[in-house]
Amino acid sequence: MRLLPITTILLPLMVCLLACQPQTEEAADDLLQYVDPFIGTADHGHVYPGASVPFGAVQLSPDNGTQGWDWCAGYNYADNVIVGFSHTHLSGTGIGDLCDISMMPAIATVDFNTQPEDPKTAAYAARFQHANESAEPGYYSVQLDNGVKVELTAASHAGVQRYTFPEGGQKFVLLDLGFAINWDAPVETSIHMQEKGKSFTGYRYSTGWAKDQRVHFAFDFSVPATGITVADSTVLLTETTVRGKKLRMLFLFPPETTELIVKTGISSADEQGARAALATVADKDFDLVKADAQESWQQELAKVQVQTQDETLKKIFYTALYRTCLAPVVYSDPNGNYKACDGNIHKANGYNRYDIFSLWDTFRAANPLYTITQPDKVNDFVRSMLAHYEEYGLLPVWSLLGNETNTMTGYHAIPVIADAYLKGYRDYDAELAFEAMKASAMQDIRGTNFYREYGYIPYDKDGQSVTKTLEYAFDDWCIAQMAKALGKTEDYDTFMKRAQSYQQLYDPSTGFMRAKLSNGEWKAPFDPQFSDHNFDVAEYTEGNAWQHSWFVPQDVKGLIELHGGNAPFITKLDSLFTVSSEITGENASADISGLIGQYAHGNEPSHHIAYLYAYAGAHWKTEERVRNILETQYNAQANGLCGNEDCGQMSAWYVFSAMGFYPVNPASGIYVLGSPMFEKVRIPVGGDKAFELTAKNYGQPFIQSATLNGQPLGHPYLTHAQLMEGAKLELVMGPEPNKALWEQGMFEE
Repeated sequence: MRLLPITTILLPLMVCLLACQPQTEEAADDLLQYVDPFIGTADHGHVYPGASVPFGAVQLSPDNGTQGWDWCAGYNYADNVIVGFSHTHLSGTGIGDLCDISMMPAIATVDFNTQPEDPKTAAYAARFQHANESAEPGYYSVQLDNGVKVELTAASHAGVQRYTFPEGGQKFVLLDLGFAINWDAPVETSIHMQEKGKSFTGYRYSTGWAKDQRVHFAFDFSVPATGITVADSTVLLTETTVRGKKLRMLFLFPPETTELIVKTGISSADEQGARAALATVADKDFDLVKADAQESWQQELAKVQVQTQDETLKKIFYTALYRTCLAPVVYSDPNGNYKACDGNIHKANGYNRYDIFSLWDTFRAANPLYTITQPDKVNDFVRSMLAHYEEYGLLPVWSLLGNETNTMTGYHAIPVIADAYLKGYRDYDAELAFEAMKASAMQDIRGTNFYREYGYIPYDKDGQSVTKTLEYAFDDWCIAQMAKALGKTEDYDTFMKRAQSYQQLYDPSTGFMRAKLSNGEWKAPFDPQFSDHNFDVAEYTEGNAWQHSWFVPQDVKGLIELHGGNAPFITKLDSLFTVSSEITGENASADISGLIGQYAHGNEPSHHIAYLYAYAGAHWKTEERVRNILETQYNAQANGLCGNEDCGQMSAWYVFSAMGFYPVNPASGIYVLGSPMFEKVRIPVGGDKAFELTAKNYGQPFIQSATLNGQPLGHPYLTHAQLMEGAKLELVMGPEPNKALWEQGMFEE
């Protein structure tokens, strides 16, 4: 199918359009009231509650100082101690890093002769109560138990803190460049005083998940410090221009100081970039920076307008939409410079360089969502991936601030680029993009050499062999579609053949994708509920056969045929949701969460599965399952995410599914219908056009009838081109399934 090009929408035009068009009640609302950054901060959500702007380089947020998986973002709602407020955080990842440039106000001096192993026992650590804590998009506040109030806000490259101290007594601020949790550890830090007691620059170089991370900073105090103590760990130093491994600097302020503003700019490239970042907020007071941040969020949230009388539902939805805009982050500084994965400083000419691409997660729904909501950024996302290729030799797998972590399986920059190109986003070198795709597919690491040699990855040759084979096959299908669009027939044929590699691992005797040895025999014994988180010996990545056997989005019809047709396929799908939720294995992955039977919504491999019923002529079962997942796996509390947020993917699933459709094959430009949660969804798409989905009786789960632009919809999906043309989709919902609707499934004979 040939999809129509997309007209890039500039943000000022979008704002004008939103202002000029007739507004729904929701569009006129202050949409920030529906966002709760604390949702997902408990349990395994791994999100931070602090301040940022959409896709901003700074994420200014509190840190509890606790080591552990559930503190990957520095904070967990179960905690009641804060040891600092740092400027960089990861949103919902399964590995912890960042938390750079930590500052902490205090009313008691810090003894630099000692450094407690646990920062929570330090004199400056402060307890707090959640009743005295609040968060909104672009703003965070907490009244610490010691009487100090801390407020945080942010701009794209800068953070602004406002400390309000109690009357009388001493006032301190600790800058701790040695602060680190989880995988992170500083390797070199530096501080230089530029203006006595007031302006400082420096850097923090660290290693961890990101092996070579660099943050240069420049900050100003609104009130000059009257005393400064500096140490490298516990070694006191006498200079104010210093270098060390774990530098700490304690600033003493006049006793009459009640309010102190700290403005900090950051850059991965150099001091000049940090100064330029600081300059973006230099002439703005705290409240103006906050107002600018919140206006940017209001514009962002208004890109999807929903109608419902259920205020809690709006809260879950707009918080999810907010979460989709926290990564990737702009990585080039205001001068256009950034530290690249080759260790050198590069300049992004004519575009913004982005990083933190959690591609194993976001290729599934978050990146397709961006082709609808971020038309001004998609080309820059692709150009950023191509810059990574030119610097590193391969497209990113999981890139983290100028580092390739090689975390997770697949080469999933490929579907993101293919999807963008096929949807008309083409402001980059398409030939370079195709060259980069082939380079990733023809590499000799991550099991790809075995994949080419055997047509699958043998279990006795490489770990996670089943997951890798399935995901490489899908990525190869995406390369084939790009080749077809570029007129490269030979490449198209080659990669379409590789896209069928999934068939090698289907075992008809069990109905699962299984690990196979290099001699062609199945690995035994086989337990579809078994999971092993040791990736060197695991057959499946963070899951088991029940969860991974469905990943053939490029050829669902072929997968159905392997099962023997629609009826046995549907029966197998039903079993997934109804079998025991027991996960076997002594080292089972903790990522398997949000279980409904063996369906695990808390991890990404399950996200498309409920929509597969639609391909087999049982769309009503998709409606039933999707509605159940929406209602049981998300809520408006701190534990509102059933698994890691993973840089927007967990929330993108909700955004799409609550609107009523989802990209099962995320590079096809096709959205499979589900069960919309709202009376009306409106998405401005440029000019005077808007996509509108209305659902009569929207409180009911089952679609009774559907019309697109006034004509009966003959299949359970719509295309990206239809959406971007401003289609009107009207659904009538009911309490019982219309089983005769779309019995032909997704496939037109």
